[in-house]
Amino acid sequence: MRIVLVDDHAIFRQGLRSLLEQKCWVEVVGEAADGREAIALVEKLKPDVVIMDIAMSGLNGLEALLQLKNIHPSVKVIILTMHTDDHYVFRALRYGASGYVYKGSTYEDLEMALRALQKNETFLSPAVSQVLIDGFLQNQLRPDEQHNLIELLSPREREILQLVAEGNKRRQIAKMLSISVKTVDRHKYNIKEKLKLHREEELADFAKMLGLTGL
Repeated sequence: MRIVLVDDHAIFRQGLRSLLEQKCWVEVVGEAADGREAIALVEKLKPDVVIMDIAMSGLNGLEALLQLKNIHPSVKVIILTMHTDDHYVFRALRYGASGYVYKGSTYEDLEMALRALQKNETFLSPAVSQVLIDGFLQNQLRPDEQHNLIELLSPREREILQLVAEGNKRRQIAKMLSISVKTVDRHKYNIKEKLKLHREEELADFAKMLGLTGL
């Protein structure tokens, strides 16, 4: 099983690589520090599995997951994160994640997730499963109105929203995404219209509230 690790903490990646490579059936073929780098690595290395965090600057793990599944639908993605709020779990599963593992659990959870992928099964950490069960019992399966709003945005608009929230200027965003400044401005206008926002500062506040930015 060929794996790419995606996390913005190099020491964490190194420790996880060491644990994974003790298994003769696992080969870590690459590492990335953010979502955009991960997409490029998957294109180059063609791994079987991507293990990816959510909170990363530039392009967060959920948006990278959506793009990866659109470009390479056969690649399996396991989300490995500290975030267990229901709206993160729902979006990850809706975007095509094959596993959702809580970073606070043991390494055995991650190994069970990898074994589940070999059987074409989906794996959720017990902590994550409990979140879904609690939501069902409390009749809270539907995300609140603010989190529904994010689904109004296109993947490109969510990408630009994150970059704006992280303090990037319009010319920087244009260069990073290989688009024109006018295109950036048009996307920002559309974002504000869809979210019913009026000031630039509100874009950053909204993105941070939804956890779109690297934490």
